[in-house]
Amino acid sequence: QVPLVESGGGLVQAGGSLRLSCAASGRTFSRYGMGWFRQAPGKEREFVAAITWNGSSTYANFVKGRFTISRDYAKNTVYLQMNSLEPEDTAVYYCAANVWGSTSVSLGDYNSWGQGTQVTVSS
Repeated sequence: QVPLVESGGGLVQAGGSLRLSCAASGRTFSRYGMGWFRQAPGKEREFVAAITWNGSSTYANFVKGRFTISRDYAKNTVYLQMNSLEPEDTAVYYCAANVWGSTSVSLGDYNSWGQGTQVTVSS
């Protein structure tokens, strides 16, 4: 497992933007597939976006071109840029890593998780 620490959450008005960061420890960051998931109150955790070890990305349909996932190998960090935020995006956002290096949308494929960061979008 790889330790992951998210940051960047907060309160924003609808239509605003936030950038989430996820810092990973260790020397094997470049081999991992990295994903972002979210969980709203009373709902199951769901896939948001993921990026492969070599930079290919996959997004959930509800992202609709609003979010961008990226990674900085020198900083061992993955980002989620979120634009045009909607109240429905309110959730705790989690960063996760999978050893397959893939963009899996399945929670079960990820073996390392961060503690989560709260994103609240007001209307």
